[in-house]
Amino acid sequence: MGPLPRDTVFALAVQKYSDSVYRAAVHNCNCTADAEDVVQDVFEKLLSYSGSFESEEHLKAWLLRVTINRCRDLTRAARQKDTELDENIPAPDAFPDGSVLDAVRALPENYRNAVYLHYYEGYTAAEVGRMLGAPTNTVLSWLRRARTQLHTMLKEEIEDEVV
Repeated sequence: MGPLPRDTVFALAVQKYSDSVYRAAVHNCNCTADAEDVVQDVFEKLLSYSGSFESEEHLKAWLLRVTINRCRDLTRAARQKDTELDENIPAPDAFPDGSVLDAVRALPENYRNAVYLHYYEGYTAAEVGRMLGAPTNTVLSWLRRARTQLHTMLKEEIEDEVV
């Protein structure tokens, strides 16, 4: 199969992959409003993208990669603002409803993205590695460490509820 026709790429992306882009954005942003902004930015970038896509899978991988990068940019920009934190405000509970997704969102960025792309989007470790710019064995290590951390975090959450 040759490259996707240029005139159908945007419609195809919105129709097939807007939910995946939104889920990836929610997974990597602090609030849904930021995630919605990221989705809009990603599709704007797609409109101005001059390259071609070899397949639908290539298009989906490009969309998810741009989504993750845009979320990183947003997070970086928020950290660079000159706002002081009020140390008297308590931090929110890590897992207010005890869901696994909340625990995944509490993982370090590399682990979180590897888990999301592998378990939620169904990519292999090699594909995740290409998307995140890491060797396959590194991705496998991230996944193993993420599972270990999740096990510990969720076990502690269950023990706290029992007590």
